[in-house]
Parts: sequence; structure tokens; C-alpha cells
Amino acid sequence: MRIHNFEINTSSPVFIIAELSANHNGSIETALETVRAAKRAGADCIKLQTYTADSITIDSNKDDFIIKGTIWEGKNLYNLYQEAYTPWEWHAEIFKVAREEGLICFSSPFDLSSVDFLEELNVPAYKIASFEITDIPLIEYVASKGKPVIISTGIAELDDIELALDACRRVGNNDIALLKCTSSYPAPIEEANMAMVKDFAERFDVITGLSDHTMGSTVPVVATCFGAKIIEKHFILDRSIGGPDSSFSMNEKEFASMVQAVREAELAIGKVDYSLTEKQAKGKNFSRSLYVVEDIKAGDVITEKNVRSIRPGFGLQPKYLSEILGKEFNRDLKKGSRMNFDLIR
Repeated sequence: MRIHNFEINTSSPVFIIAELSANHNGSIETALETVRAAKRAGADCIKLQTYTADSITIDSNKDDFIIKGTIWEGKNLYNLYQEAYTPWEWHAEIFKVAREEGLICFSSPFDLSSVDFLEELNVPAYKIASFEITDIPLIEYVASKGKPVIISTGIAELDDIELALDACRRVGNNDIALLKCTSSYPAPIEEANMAMVKDFAERFDVITGLSDHTMGSTVPVVATCFGAKIIEKHFILDRSIGGPDSSFSMNEKEFASMVQAVREAELAIGKVDYSLTEKQAKGKNFSRSLYVVEDIKAGDVITEKNVRSIRPGFGLQPKYLSEILGKEFNRDLKKGSRMNFDLIR
């Protein structure tokens, strides 16, 4: 998978996305400064959400349209999205500032018209939000544009994931990534289930990653260790500015700390390699080896009393002890001499 100039594969660095979402709090100046802060924090990408209240729901006060059981308890869907959406007239400026900062920028579309709008901006990829994974016509339309498709799985069962992948592949798009997501805000860490990251890769033969709503860096680090190549976190300048997504978003300092933790995890994972570095090889000097531990005369018999396995590691390897026991020394030796085969008759 290639998004603009960033190659994402099983050996590439983790692609780290800062999700702007509603964290502009109705101000384009805040939105633009958030882009700049994301760059300072080490993000590779800033991601938007492209919808309007009218394109994602309808203005209704019927019970079905009142949110229950979340941090947005009691809010009307239309009013929430009216507050949270990123005005479409801001997109071009946000994309421009992202380019200036060296960040990749793309978005999550929520209906066909938003896909058409994003195509005009020449986005390099698309993200399908968790709650849209069952919108197969939308996924087909997005995938038909021939760009990488990143799909969150927060509300998905196995069948939902398979249908979404089939929708992409049906229109000839195999450039797909699946992100493990827990659609709780914030998400309990015990529900992160990062074992799924590895299972996605093996089961579906796709790039895998994490769209995270937990607090802190633990889950992104664990995801990295399970092979995640994309990590997405909600990003905000300062939670004190408020907004619908503020309570589960990372500020600049927290995000930078997460990026550092992920990069250190990547270094720690390394690769399968049984060879030793030069420094590790020197460490063998502190291992055990066979040494003469008493003054010896030529003709003395080698015993477990006069030859022992001790530190340091410059002598004969301990595995040869049974082979040399009972043989004779061929010269006089002082206590502390390295044992080797040249000393044996």
C-alpha cells in the first residue's frame, strides 16, 4: 500500500495518523494550528471527516435519533453532527497547510457526494469509519476510485468485514488495510483485543493496524508488537477547549510521547537474527570457559579439581570438559592459565 510518498508494508515504519475529527471546535484557525501541532508531535498524516449533518442523518427528535449510552448521552444526532462537522469550505485550506507541513492528508467520507468532493481535492487515500463498514454501496464507490482504502472495524462482526473486503475487491481494489477498533469513547483497555491485529493480517491478507480510542500509549505499543502498520489516534490542541471528541483525544505532548513509544517499540521488535553484533560478541568475554585453577606440572592428570569452568570466557569452551578429563598436561602451568587443546598430551 502506498499513500502519496509513504510506503506501508510489513517491513515499513508504522504510519501514524492524527485524527482531527471535531477537535477544531468550530474554528478554522484551531483546525490549522492542530495540523501544525500534529506535525510537531510526530504524526505522518492528518485525517479529516467529510460530511454534513444533512448527509449523515436527518433533523428528527424521534427517540431513534436521540443518543443513548455514550458520552453524547441525550443529544440529538443532527445537532451533534452539526456541531462536529468540518465545513467543506475549510478542506482545501487544511489540505494546503498539511502539504506545507509535510503531512499526508485525507478523509473519511460518509456519503457519495463527499467522495465526489474529496476526489476534486485529489485525496491520496480514503478511510471508512467504523460505523460505515456496513454501508456496502459507499465502500464500493470509494474503492472504485482506485486509491488505498483503510477500514475501521469497531462495530464489525466477521461477516461485516468479509462483505466490506468483498466490496473493495469486487471493483478491482485490493489496496486495503483493516484497523482494529473498539467503538467506545473512551475505550476500556481490556476491550482493545490486540490479538486481532495479527489475526486480520493472517486471515484476510491485508495491511493491519489500530484505530484507538483508549487513553494512553499502551495499546498502540502492543498493536505495533502484533504487526500493526497503521495507528490512528484522535488529536486535539488542548482538551480544555472542549468539543464532542475532546475527552478521548490526545494533546500534543501525549501524542508525541505515543509516537516515541511506538518508534521505540519498532526498534525493540527488530528481526529474527541469530548473529551477534560486535558489542554482543565482546560480551562473550564475560561468559564461562575452562581455566587451570592450580599450579600444574607437566604430566599431571586433568581433573575437575585443577580445571574448572569459570569466568572469563577466553579459555576452552566448557562443553569440552568431559573430553579432556583424565588426560595429561604437557607442560608446567600457573594457576589462571587459559585451558586449550595445545596444553594436553
